[in-house]
Amino acid sequence: MAKYSKKAGEKVEDTMHEMKEGKLKTGSGKKVTSKKQAVAIGLSEAKKAGAKVPKKKT
Repeated sequence: MAKYSKKAGEKVEDTMHEMKEGKLKTGSGKKVTSKKQAVAIGLSEAKKAGAKVPKKKT
């Protein structure tokens, strides 16, 4: 299991709340409906903010 920083966890939590409220959008402007997509967006935003996020496994 990947170990994420507290900051990354908080960012994912925020994006999940946004998704449930219907406010989370993709890059093209469509509404996010998938939990997996919401988590990916949260981790991406956390990474841009400088949080510790492990690399994606292939």
